[in-house]
Amino acid sequence: MQEIVKDIMSEDIVAVLPSDTAREAAVLMNENNIGSVPVVLDRKLQGILTDRDIVVRCIAKGRSVDSTKVSDLMSTDIVVVKPEDTVSDAVNLMAEERVRRLPVVKDGIINGFVSLADIARHHSGPETAEAISEISLPNCVSNETSIKTE
Repeated sequence: MQEIVKDIMSEDIVAVLPSDTAREAAVLMNENNIGSVPVVLDRKLQGILTDRDIVVRCIAKGRSVDSTKVSDLMSTDIVVVKPEDTVSDAVNLMAEERVRRLPVVKDGIINGFVSLADIARHHSGPETAEAISEISLPNCVSNETSIKTE
């Protein structure tokens, strides 16, 4: 795969602000049938919020979805790729970090997302299959790696 991320990434971004509430984020995720959203401020990526973050960090702890801010729930240790990175590098990073989607960021500004589904639509080779297999392994089987942010 010598193609670059920019060639296959999705540029349709549904995002939330750090000041939005957990409920507002959950409604947006539901309306768009997605499980995570980037948290942005002035187009700059601040974090990622997942439906699991809302459940585990908010609801399970008895916090109100109507008053808890996205900034209190989001993950900030984010693994990203650049638009000019190769698709092969993105696949390897997904496998290494055990994630299915990566924000595409240039100069701190989010340009889109690249997902395993995007890659699979363009490539169906062994590299993609291996990445999917590695991502699907239980935590206890995978190698421990640190999260890298660019």
